[in-house]
Amino acid sequence: MKLKNIPADIRAKSIKEAQNEIKEIITNLENNETNLEESMDKYNRMMELNYHIQEEFKKKAKEIKSSNFDNKKEL
Repeated sequence: MKLKNIPADIRAKSIKEAQNEIKEIITNLENNETNLEESMDKYNRMMELNYHIQEEFKKKAKEIKSSNFDNKKEL
């Protein structure tokens, strides 16, 4: 999955917002009244949210590494 395939509304979410939506989806999927098609749509959205979270963590890790590198250069 590539970032460009992730819907804009998901890309705009913070990590916390994405995590909260995943929790809601899981709760909904655990409900036996959900039909298969709706469940699959929700599962796919959850996977997109998860990918978005992973990408955000990668960005943050890169920022931290470059920040630490810059700090070491100054010393």
